Amino acid sequence: MRLTIHGAAHTVTGSKYIIEINNKKLLLECGLFQGKRKKTYEYNLNFDFDPNDIDAVILSHAHIDHSGNLPNLVKQGYRGPIYATHATRDLADIMLKDSGHIHEYDVKYVNNRRAKKDLPPVEPLYTMADAARTIPLFHGVAYNEPFEPVPGVSARFIEAGHILGSAAVLLDLEEDHRKTRFWFSGDIGRPDKPLLRDPVLPGGYDVDTMMMECTYGDRPHDNINEVYEEFRQVVKQTIERGGKVIIPSFSVGRTQTLVYLLNQLISEGELPKIPVFVDSPLAVSASEIYRRHPECFDQETWDFISKHRHPALDFDQLTYTHSVEESKELNYREDPIVIISASGMVEAGRILHHVKNNIDDERNTILIVGWQAPHTLGRRLADREREIRIFGEEYYRKAQIETINGLSAHAGQGLLVDYARSVAGQAKKIVLIHGEEDAAETLKEMLGVDKNIPPIFFPERLDSFEL
Repeated sequence: MRLTIHGAAHTVTGSKYIIEINNKKLLLECGLFQGKRKKTYEYNLNFDFDPNDIDAVILSHAHIDHSGNLPNLVKQGYRGPIYATHATRDLADIMLKDSGHIHEYDVKYVNNRRAKKDLPPVEPLYTMADAARTIPLFHGVAYNEPFEPVPGVSARFIEAGHILGSAAVLLDLEEDHRKTRFWFSGDIGRPDKPLLRDPVLPGGYDVDTMMMECTYGDRPHDNINEVYEEFRQVVKQTIERGGKVIIPSFSVGRTQTLVYLLNQLISEGELPKIPVFVDSPLAVSASEIYRRHPECFDQETWDFISKHRHPALDFDQLTYTHSVEESKELNYREDPIVIISASGMVEAGRILHHVKNNIDDERNTILIVGWQAPHTLGRRLADREREIRIFGEEYYRKAQIETINGLSAHAGQGLLVDYARSVAGQAKKIVLIHGEEDAAETLKEMLGVDKNIPPIFFPERLDSFEL
């Protein structure tokens, strides 16, 4: 039995791990690596293994850094099953097709530039059609329901609390009469996150080897209640001066959290009954899938639904826009409204138009609710630059800029420490993945004071471990 790290080693994207057992190969995750354009394309195009040698895939959740290279895997020959929770299967359907569309669009742009230099065209990593061919391979499995992906492996999905359908993966492995138990955390959520159930810690499962993410191993999160109050104040102050709140947001997870939070604040009288618009095709589709899977909601959400007698992600003031025409109509609204739109880093999509049309009014607020990568428009806004280029034109920013950084769906440092300590005295090793070096080393130092913590490894890509 052997575990090999094929991605998300010393970085936070491109998750891929292979377990070899009984002459079979089980792939955990098949995510897209994200980085500089040329490096990203080559890295994602070429696997470190032959896709035809993989016997089964298990997917912890639908985020693209975990699922986004599945269509390329299928394009290169994989035809086996892909196991995921029912909600993850449904989210992957829309997210992989959307990813295929983005690859096709990006390649058109690249090829136009290559043609001007008399260079040959390049092919997209995969297309919407490739993504569509991937979806029938999915097998939906309920939480805590055992299944056998390959001989000698009994698997279960355990609640991870990260996004809808997210799960840790518990594997009971047996080869040549030797048994061991392996736990893969997937992405660990937050215990105080709205809508979804809390993540389950591995401590009660007699784990022998644990592989866990460490994205925020060097940073604690802000108190969630203080974050919500900050959000309320920003929206309230903008409304009182007659402005609009424009929120760039990731379509899956973050948008639904914001909608539920606004629902709570309006229902409880903490905010006036203002119009709220979700203006992103992917976010609209994702929200529909959230509504389709209420079995993933936590008790607090069910209590809210019961008290106010309306759904968590629908309320009278909320509109999900579907057409481009509906989106354009928002430009003519003069009343205070909230617009939530993608992309989260203000690099593409309808959010660019909303920022462009509202950036020159000092009554308005552009609310940044997540980390912004360097060189993106979102980062320039977060840095409060005054002169902003959008669609090739310069705009002088008069709108207010506010940033709220405590809405991450990932566990902060405190929970990661608790997560690892829960297997102290039982696990033989802990493998840290899906984190950068500073995060991993800080987490290792914090855990090192506990003598019951097993050896901790922070592997390089292609490192292997006996299980």
